[in-house]
Amino acid sequence: MSHRSRAISLVAATVALTGAGLFGGSSPANAQNYRRMSCDALWYARNQIYADYGYCFKTRRAIREFGRGCFPPYGRLSRRAQDEVDDIRYWERRNDCDD
Repeated sequence: MSHRSRAISLVAATVALTGAGLFGGSSPANAQNYRRMSCDALWYARNQIYADYGYCFKTRRAIREFGRGCFPPYGRLSRRAQDEVDDIRYWERRNDCDD
């Protein structure tokens, strides 16, 4: 993936999380954003939520993007955050994204 494509994907992930995303809960607007996102952007959006909750990443890719994390609550998500992750996973499955 080119740097430009990656930057566009990351911008899309950021828009989804800060627009009506993580802070506003699940909504039809989120589904519209996620539908248009690439697999890489969906992966980033999902893992950004885990990173915000202190998840201890194990894969090279996630560690490279988010660091090791590892702070309380160690990836234990709030109900709202879990709903957001579930929405993102739905679109990852629908788009046949590899994990």
